[in-house]
Amino acid sequence: RDARDYHLYVQFLAEEQLSALSAKTTSGLYLDMPLGVHPDGYDAWREQRVFAHHATGGAPPDRIFTVGQDWGFPPLHPEAIRMQGYRYVIAYLRHQMRHARMLRIDHVMGLHRLFWIPEGIEPSEGVYVQYHSEELYAILSLESHRSRTVLVGENLGTVPSYVNRAMTRHNIKKIYVLQYSIAPRSRRPLRPVPSGSVASLNTHDTPPFRAFVAGLDIDDRFASGLLSDKQSEEEHKERTAVRKSLERLFRARGRTPRLTQLLRSCLSFLASSGAALLLINLEDLWLASEPQNVPGPKTANPNWRRKARYPLDEFTGRREIVEILRLVKTLRKSTSRRS
Repeated sequence: RDARDYHLYVQFLAEEQLSALSAKTTSGLYLDMPLGVHPDGYDAWREQRVFAHHATGGAPPDRIFTVGQDWGFPPLHPEAIRMQGYRYVIAYLRHQMRHARMLRIDHVMGLHRLFWIPEGIEPSEGVYVQYHSEELYAILSLESHRSRTVLVGENLGTVPSYVNRAMTRHNIKKIYVLQYSIAPRSRRPLRPVPSGSVASLNTHDTPPFRAFVAGLDIDDRFASGLLSDKQSEEEHKERTAVRKSLERLFRARGRTPRLTQLLRSCLSFLASSGAALLLINLEDLWLASEPQNVPGPKTANPNWRRKARYPLDEFTGRREIVEILRLVKTLRKSTSRRS
């Protein structure tokens, strides 16, 4: 009973704070709809029939996570949610959309297919399970229209082309991440930001700006046994080329390549684009090097538990941080007037 009452109280506080914040902001809240829920959480207990409890969701091996990824949550069963008329799906969408002016759908490919890892086997041996994507898109379209919530799909990584076509057809905004858009040996080292997209330097699943530029994430994957000596050396060479291409690009525009200035230049590039929304990782503003989350196999990383270096009232008074935010605000206003 004590544990139940504690969690009810925490949920009450979270709802109270979200409601107050939502009422105060003029631009609305940008929230995230996670792909899964904790296997020991309320949803998995209350809605036992719609979860596949002897499997977990994840991803097959790729260039970065060479042994695959096990994300540890029970996947929704595509036939079970259909049999109940998608009651649970509709309920959690409405719950999110009460406060969200924009809602990011994590791993949007999961509307089409999800990589299942049956209990007792390695992530590399999992299998893709298909979902009724058009039915899920129809529900998303109806609920977003009712709540006037703009949808954003996380279409990063190895996403099949049919997923992007479906997003365009259903007017779901795509994501542009600068880290994934650099071609160091090209005449145009930065791919242009698509109009109407949601742009950012990185995501919560990638290294922060300082770590990316220095290749610290490569060292972490090498230490975790995900890269060989040769692979680590090759990736460091590629990352050095990435940094030099960014420095050349922004030096040509009259800016110096120091790390803080390189951060300002990259954010200015995004802020001056036709992106519908620009996201900034707070930790990048003070050049933190440790990530908030490291996806992949179970590790000792303190995912989602790192405290920010500065509390809100302190970092909003720091001159170097405020100057970057003012620059971004000015550029976004100018872009908005042009469009």
